[in-house]
Amino acid sequence: MTQTATSAPDRLIADAIDVADADRVLAGETEAFEGIVRRWQGPLVNMAWRYCRDRFRAEEMAQEAFVRAWRGLAQWRRESSFSTWLFALAANVYRSELKRFPTIVVPLEEIAEPAGAAHQYEAIVEQRRCEALRRAVLALPMRYREPVVLYYFHEMDVSAVARTMGLPEGTVKARLARGRALLRKRFPHLNESGATAASAVLPAGREALE
Repeated sequence: MTQTATSAPDRLIADAIDVADADRVLAGETEAFEGIVRRWQGPLVNMAWRYCRDRFRAEEMAQEAFVRAWRGLAQWRRESSFSTWLFALAANVYRSELKRFPTIVVPLEEIAEPAGAAHQYEAIVEQRRCEALRRAVLALPMRYREPVVLYYFHEMDVSAVARTMGLPEGTVKARLARGRALLRKRFPHLNESGATAASAVLPAGREALE
């Protein structure tokens, strides 16, 4: 499972290109690594931003992930796709960086549930709902935030999240359920009035807050 919603043939082609570039790098053609960076820089920066909510820091964290990938490329055992290996490595880098320099976020319990408003202000209210929910996701404890981010924002399936985090699938499912429960507890009326906001934060088609 790659980190974008592509078809199976497209994923196979992308995997083959990654393998070819990795082989060239390992054979001494160091410039081939530029292709890997071009393909995965955007997804890695986006993933880092979901961890720290700071664009500049996200770019730095992604750059560090590429440095680690460059140094550790020979350690890729090819038991999984290159993208799965790369994102697992990046996740480890991001977790380590946040332990060293934690990101300050508002505690989940301090984020107020968005209030209703008159009809003419629905667009503004919906925008505020979305922002409040995004902040709520980022305020989840890391053990729950990380699987929620990987599953919903990066469209990984449970097995891919499990491989990325180095956890059993059952543990990932439990943490996803707990993350959803925390959000539902914080926003008890979300299912009634926040469907649009929910789909903006936890993308549609993922049964976000069933």
